[in-house]
Amino acid sequence: MVLKTFNLEENVYKKFSDFCKANGISMSKQINMFINAQVTEEPKVREEYLIKLDLIRKGRFIKYNSVEDLRKAIEKR
Repeated sequence: MVLKTFNLEENVYKKFSDFCKANGISMSKQINMFINAQVTEEPKVREEYLIKLDLIRKGRFIKYNSVEDLRKAIEKR
């Protein structure tokens, strides 16, 4: 175990403290479980994000072979 200090907003600390007291749980254990979950669990991707990402991948894009070709195309507009 290590002892670390974190800065929290006072109202957040108060709400969390009250929550832990009301439920008979240890603040330290809750924070330890939260941090452990953040660094060990595989992140979950929302379905709507995957759909948007797929639309981007399938998007209609114009390929340019060089920056100069891109400049020429922009100047023609």
